[in-house]
Amino acid sequence: MRIFFYGSSLLSSYWNGAATYYRGLLRELAALGHEITFYEPDAFDRQQHRDMEPPDWARVVVYDATEAALRRVVAEAAQADVVVKASGVGVFDDALITGLVAAARPEAIRIFWDVDAPATLAEIQPQTGHPLRQALPALDYVLTYGGGPPVVAAYAALGARRCQPVYNALDPSTHHPVPPDPRFAADLGFLGNRLPDREARVEEFFLRPAAALPLQRFLLGGSGWEQKSRPANVGLLGHVYTRDHNAFNVTPRAVLNIARDSMAATGYSPATRVFEACGAGACLITDAWTGLEQFLAEGDEVLVARDGRDVAEHLAALTPERARAIGEAARQRVLRDHTYALRAVEVDRLLRAHRAMAPAMDAVR
Repeated sequence: MRIFFYGSSLLSSYWNGAATYYRGLLRELAALGHEITFYEPDAFDRQQHRDMEPPDWARVVVYDATEAALRRVVAEAAQADVVVKASGVGVFDDALITGLVAAARPEAIRIFWDVDAPATLAEIQPQTGHPLRQALPALDYVLTYGGGPPVVAAYAALGARRCQPVYNALDPSTHHPVPPDPRFAADLGFLGNRLPDREARVEEFFLRPAAALPLQRFLLGGSGWEQKSRPANVGLLGHVYTRDHNAFNVTPRAVLNIARDSMAATGYSPATRVFEACGAGACLITDAWTGLEQFLAEGDEVLVARDGRDVAEHLAALTPERARAIGEAARQRVLRDHTYALRAVEVDRLLRAHRAMAPAMDAVR
């Protein structure tokens, strides 16, 4: 099928945490025979911070962030078998969802793909006239990269026909074990941009343990932390490009995952970095959230912390040997159960089943 996907960016992970998800999933859908076209706006300096050139498995259309360019790319949706509007494009989101629903052919499959369901739902639930909320009954599917039963129920209550999670996963060809890199030598590393709904949790789960363990070295990667007060044993890396993620994950004794407030509250929301770290064989410490056991086994495949004190205690007790054992167990688990190849098969089945049922559904209508 011809899948036209309108998202934030495939080519750049700069202030774009969904890039890994898009790349892994869409490449595997292309391997299953689908033709992928990805539309992304030239916005937020992402094209100046590309960490990927257009791949051979997708056609990438970079359009100007203008209304005239928007009209052109929306009109092209009439050529697609599957039209996907992702959340968080960042420019013209409302016009995109309204325009794409109208432009898609009647027989095309219309999908809203939510890569930040808690934030999206918080925005649209109080606004009955929100363009996305108005579009939900006309969409065939809402797919989300996290959220589980609470998100499915919330979308159903707002009028979505079908909502299904398609969780983050691992792309073994891009995230895998590599030799350690002295640049990232540390006892604990954390990689994440500074965001308002994550900062307090970073203070609790990362900066508080660093202050409690002054003889251990901590590394903080991601954009926006330059002006943040931090203990002397916390090194600052700035933006870490995707090409360096494997080395960042394998070099420290452990790496930390910290969910944003909304993701932690909703649960069932493993970040892409969870699978990146596990795929590289890193020993992962994560904050606790509902549904974690669906993805990794606590104690054997991941260490779980309820607060900063737990993080400090895990580090104090963690030997290099146990860290390697946990990392290897996690790597084997995600290779078995949580790859983008497996996720793509889920989506492929959904699309083909919908196509097979279309004549009967049209007759009912």
